[in-house]
Amino acid sequence: MTQSIDRRGFGRICAGLAAVAAVGTGRIAHAADLPHVDEAGPQAQALGYVHDATKADKVKFPAYVAGSQCSGCQLYQGGAAEWGACALFAGSAVSGKGWCSAFAKKA
Repeated sequence: MTQSIDRRGFGRICAGLAAVAAVGTGRIAHAADLPHVDEAGPQAQALGYVHDATKADKVKFPAYVAGSQCSGCQLYQGGAAEWGACALFAGSAVSGKGWCSAFAKKA
């Protein structure tokens, strides 16, 4: 016994197969795979990003508070890792001990 498939059914099957293929062959990027943010880069300079929070320019960025660092920021996605992704620096990893002027303390 043969069963026919209408156009909508065929479309659903194709969409499902395309989604499975996209997810199945995709590579998940980890922070360890990301290049480190260049402190001399234009975005890092504008935000005052430094790999070591104790070296933040306290005159230029008076909002810096001693003890604040990327690992304690809401934008940091590295958990307790030494380096992690940051929502501000797409495609690059920031130091967990770093700091920038966009620092927003985790709740």
